[in-house]
Amino acid sequence: MASDSDVDRKIQLRVSNYKAYVWDVDDIATLRAKHHICGVLTGTLPHLSQQNVFLGVPLVLLPEEVVLLIEHQLAVLIDDPNAHKPPTVDALKRWNMEREASAQQQIAAAEVERASEKAAKHSTSEEAVRKRKEREAKRAAAAREKALAEGLTLEDLPAESLAPVTDRPSTPSKIVAPSFNVTIPASSSELEWYAPNAHAYSDLVSARSAGVWSYPSSSYERAKCRVFQDLWDKGNFMGGGIKFGGDFLVYPGDPLRYHSHFVATVIESPRAPLMPMEVVAHGRLGTATKKSHLFCEWDEEKQEVTYFSVEWAGFG
Repeated sequence: MASDSDVDRKIQLRVSNYKAYVWDVDDIATLRAKHHICGVLTGTLPHLSQQNVFLGVPLVLLPEEVVLLIEHQLAVLIDDPNAHKPPTVDALKRWNMEREASAQQQIAAAEVERASEKAAKHSTSEEAVRKRKEREAKRAAAAREKALAEGLTLEDLPAESLAPVTDRPSTPSKIVAPSFNVTIPASSSELEWYAPNAHAYSDLVSARSAGVWSYPSSSYERAKCRVFQDLWDKGNFMGGGIKFGGDFLVYPGDPLRYHSHFVATVIESPRAPLMPMEVVAHGRLGTATKKSHLFCEWDEEKQEVTYFSVEWAGFG
């Protein structure tokens, strides 16, 4: 278990169904800018067009990213389902009252803003009517002077030039009930029945014994974690490589600024088999996508990673 100071100081990774999520925007920025951890944004809004293109919180982390952050004491794991305790009747009533009070305050503020905008619009329309009347009066006076100069009498002038300037009939507008947008806080941090400190784990052993986290659980998964950490230690950014037939994409800098240079495939040990057709396929695929394919071999005995880069040479 993690202490309260650890939970407040470290980045909170909220775990549900063995997946780690980051909901705090500041934590997401810190992970990317300071720790070279990108993750994948997966949040969408219902009925929003192109919601698969512009995604938002939460940020889902790769399991290798989670292991790295925990081992470097940069984050803690929160058992999110168990951190939400069943609320009491009194707590639920207080929460509903606070939510309704917040909505009423927002509506009152919106009504004041709408009234000020309406008053400003009304004053502007009155000024426009006054200027229109002045223009029409000037045109009527000019028409009368011109007619008199030409020798016409007042009886010969058209009736509209002698009529006083009157207000134009206003177009009746349909009365529509005002509508307001009200923001309802959706964060669990302010809830009385949410207790993350009581379900926080600062190491993988305690999280595994509590059934919150199980990765890595095999030699291949352990090899992926060690390769990921070695590439991370060299200053690279990593992302998922499944779209390019590998385990990771390796970027020399932030993926928003750079293309990946390598597609990395993890080989769990020096004795693991590697078929010639795999080498050919990875080499040709990497060249077709303008990347080099990187075979990353983890040696458990020597505790080191050996890298082999493959490119299609086009001989023959």
